[in-house]
Amino acid sequence: MRVRGESKLEAPGGYSNAADDTKLSLGLLMATHDWLWADQEKLTFLPECGLWREQGRVLFVADLHLGKAEVFQAHGIPLPSDGDQGTLNPLLDLCHQQQPNRLVVLGDLIHARIGLTPSLRQTLRALPDLCGCEVILIGGNHDAGSWLEGLPQHASQRLGSLWLSHIPERVPEPGLLNVCGHLHPMARLKSRSDRLRMPCFAFDPDGPRLVIPAFGQLTGGHDCGERYQQWLVADGAIVPWFAQLPKNRGRRVA
Repeated sequence: MRVRGESKLEAPGGYSNAADDTKLSLGLLMATHDWLWADQEKLTFLPECGLWREQGRVLFVADLHLGKAEVFQAHGIPLPSDGDQGTLNPLLDLCHQQQPNRLVVLGDLIHARIGLTPSLRQTLRALPDLCGCEVILIGGNHDAGSWLEGLPQHASQRLGSLWLSHIPERVPEPGLLNVCGHLHPMARLKSRSDRLRMPCFAFDPDGPRLVIPAFGQLTGGHDCGERYQQWLVADGAIVPWFAQLPKNRGRRVA
């Protein structure tokens, strides 16, 4: 089994891996990044935090957490809300750009049932029409117990050589790649004067598992650890950050 990536544009370095203080080059900066799994599944990392599968024209996103601001408000926390437009508009723009046949949401479409306002329910009912394609929801832990009209929650499932889930799972048979969300992967970066946390695509060859970044505007994230090979989502580009370091193989996130 081999994993390959294609890169195109050179970018200057200057940041280092915050975990071990080893200076790293930003490497190759590109608008998108093509990644080949097992010499048969070509996947493209998109700077909008989506994953594209050209075969079948499938777009994957995860962890939108719609209605999160309303959940906080219901608990007395005055978090301002734009009606989820900061998440929904980029999703619709991405669907318009990619023209998928199918949009697969890898869980946590909503944040909680209490955040399902009538307006949000109306938007979710219209989501396939708004996106211009079929919408498949793999049920996430935040979706549990919520009925979403027209968007039934599906169990983890296979698509080609991909095993799709929300929470990271062991693949049911050899040769499959688990593609999931849930972890909201972030990478830590530092320079002499700055420290940054940026969303990333994260690959663990021992899973084997590919975790995609959270799509939602109000999601935050968690350091995915050095066990994962990482590709940063950085200002409209994908940046391959660093190769997996053998000395860190004992650390796990999932």
